[in-house]
Amino acid sequence: MELWTEVRRRVLTGELSRRQAAEEYDLNYRTVAKACEHVEPPGYRRTAPRKRPKMGAYLPRIAQILEADKRAPRKQRHTAKRIFERLRDEQGYTGCYESVKEAVRAYRQGAQEVFLPLSHPPGEAQVDFGYAYVDLAGERVQVALFVMTLPYSDALFMQAFPRECTESFQEGHKRAFEFFGGVPGRISYDNSKIAVTKVTGSRGRQLTREFLRLESHYLFAHHFCLVRRANEKGKVEGLVGFGRRNFLVPVPQVDSLEELNAELAKRCEADLDRTLRGKSQSKRELLAEDQQAMLELPKQSFDARRVTQASACGLSLVRFDTNRYSVPVAHARRPITIVATVDEVRLIDAGRLVAKHSRCWKREQDVYDPVHYLALLEKKPGGFDHARPLEGWGLPGCFDELRRLLEADGLGTREYIRVLRLLERFELKPLADAVDYALDIGVIDADAIRVIAEHRREEPVALFSLDGRPHLRTVDVPATDVSAYGSLLTAGLEGDAS
Repeated sequence: MELWTEVRRRVLTGELSRRQAAEEYDLNYRTVAKACEHVEPPGYRRTAPRKRPKMGAYLPRIAQILEADKRAPRKQRHTAKRIFERLRDEQGYTGCYESVKEAVRAYRQGAQEVFLPLSHPPGEAQVDFGYAYVDLAGERVQVALFVMTLPYSDALFMQAFPRECTESFQEGHKRAFEFFGGVPGRISYDNSKIAVTKVTGSRGRQLTREFLRLESHYLFAHHFCLVRRANEKGKVEGLVGFGRRNFLVPVPQVDSLEELNAELAKRCEADLDRTLRGKSQSKRELLAEDQQAMLELPKQSFDARRVTQASACGLSLVRFDTNRYSVPVAHARRPITIVATVDEVRLIDAGRLVAKHSRCWKREQDVYDPVHYLALLEKKPGGFDHARPLEGWGLPGCFDELRRLLEADGLGTREYIRVLRLLERFELKPLADAVDYALDIGVIDADAIRVIAEHRREEPVALFSLDGRPHLRTVDVPATDVSAYGSLLTAGLEGDAS
């Protein structure tokens, strides 16, 4: 570089001619001419593409294979090695693998799409789901990660749910709006079946009823990306991975998803104190500008749930989401309305709540409430010890003692079932206390236990309070003179005698 600079300086300042410089420095005349044209050595430049005597004839076939791959499943597309093997076996290619790999790389680089950076005004959001693994109660399970971000401030909110479904989609929105302190005016989504029933053109969408109910409650506007164009919501796409790497590494060990979600909310809150490259303010400060452009939270709380219809079968079970949930036998073979949230399943018959279960997220499970089958067992007491809904029913020990005494006295299993049916009216703890008391006093029939339980449930009459009634404090009520009743009795006897 020093020689290049000296030759260039002396020739261009007129100290030497190009020919003199070539002779003095023992350089080719073309090299001196090149030094005069370029500030620094331009390096080797090929005037024509390098010839490929073996590979050239196969380039159209490589392009054909890679074009066809665009219509193949993503995980079943050709690698450079597989293309090399096909060219060798099908067309007699005798060149090396490196030449094929270089040709494939060059084609793919030329076909890669270039994206336009987008601006994001305050008050807009993007939503997506991702997946991660957690150790839940000692078992490694996959969870769905709901992520909402505000691209202007880069504020992030993440929650974990057992599965991506309508209930988790709605519950995620509800928690995110409460976390951000407002409702974004516009939210971008991909074309998930949770929200979209049909794509009707590049931007046209038919939306699900539950998504429209969510939108109607919070009054935000929606924006759905073009099909296979997730780059339109690239902020949230990147933050799904960011949250997974930074909030869920190492793999969390928790007893419940509620515990995990509380920790995720804390992490998202702490993340607001970061200042990103190119930003002059922290996420928290920019979030304040986002909030000014947001809609206010509705005064009425949103019920994040899915409603569907089913019928109870002859086993008094209602199928929902691959599982079956029990209802009282009186509602068997009847149409049932199912209202499901992420935590529970409510079963309604003719507008009346008849059963409520904790949501089961496993598959092909039967979820029983033993109380639902007691009315049937009272008619068929012989099946009591073999009834599947009663398997593993952890009743207190006093119930076993009660059954032993009832069978010893000849009252039998039917009377014991009558006692258990009191669980239709009383909680387990109060009824167990009543059974304990009945055993202590030696009264063990169902009617006596019912009376004891009802008596214990009655609240004593509260004392009349003078608080706020100062005028009543001056009232003096004299003590009753019991002897006055004696005179009344005497007068009554004299009247009868006359």
